[in-house]
Amino acid sequence: MKQRADPHVTLQPDGWYYYTATVPEYDRIEVRRARSLDELGKADVHTVWRKHDKGEMGAHIWAPEMHRIGGKWYIYFTAGRSDAIWEIRLYVLECESDDPLRGPWKERGQLKTGWESFALDATTFELNDRRYLLWTQRPKDHGKKQTDIYIAPMDTPLSISGPAVLLTEPEYAWEKVKHAVNEAPSVLVKNGRVFMTYSASATDANYALGMLTAPADANLLDRKSWTKSPQPVLASSVENGQYGPGHNSFTTTPDGKTDILVYHARNYRDIVGDPLRNPDRHTRAQAISWRADGTPDFGAPVADKQNR
Repeated sequence: MKQRADPHVTLQPDGWYYYTATVPEYDRIEVRRARSLDELGKADVHTVWRKHDKGEMGAHIWAPEMHRIGGKWYIYFTAGRSDAIWEIRLYVLECESDDPLRGPWKERGQLKTGWESFALDATTFELNDRRYLLWTQRPKDHGKKQTDIYIAPMDTPLSISGPAVLLTEPEYAWEKVKHAVNEAPSVLVKNGRVFMTYSASATDANYALGMLTAPADANLLDRKSWTKSPQPVLASSVENGQYGPGHNSFTTTPDGKTDILVYHARNYRDIVGDPLRNPDRHTRAQAISWRADGTPDFGAPVADKQNR
């Protein structure tokens, strides 16, 4: 899918894949639906929400994720103010209809994290009858010019019920190229473990995926439960002509037998100007292999027109 960054794909029990992503204009939220991943690129585009002309939710509409929770649809997304575009926060849309393409979608306001500061890239997952929120934030009292990833329990799809717990912050050199960044968490539960991927460094060819791992029966709100991989698990491939892979989500084939990594990357390295103003982050998908020890092997980002 060309010029769609921060992709999120979910396969629902109704047999449909639903797809959301950041559009280059940063001004709206689109939803697509198809019976297969290959068909998503040709599926009809439904714009379900547009940014405000003034005030909050008026700029930088990023990273929408659509989730089905308790019989309703929710879209978690990032937005800035029209008069302060970097004052970005987390927001939620809600749809009570069975058909999210038709809506209507209602604004449910800001998802409060405990800090009024730079926040983005919310995702949610449920495990062992408990729902969690994962997101990226730079708290005002942080004292560091970096973004970190936090986790908190949720009591409703619109609110957290406990204090934020720091899970990961930039510490390795590959996480700090041009910018010290840990962002865009995504969760895959398999083989008795929770694998949380995240993206690091600037959004150019240095962008890469890292990973934390925890036992599925551990206390996920305890940072000590998680083990951080010291090396990136997916990075640029000169051989395959793919640069800056990141901001991923996970899905499966329709039969559930093959896990799929969905992410964005560019097919050239050098960018003129600000990478955030470059529209050529394209959505890609490839199968995940599994090692004998039960951990995922993402391999390298595949070349254009190559299947894996």
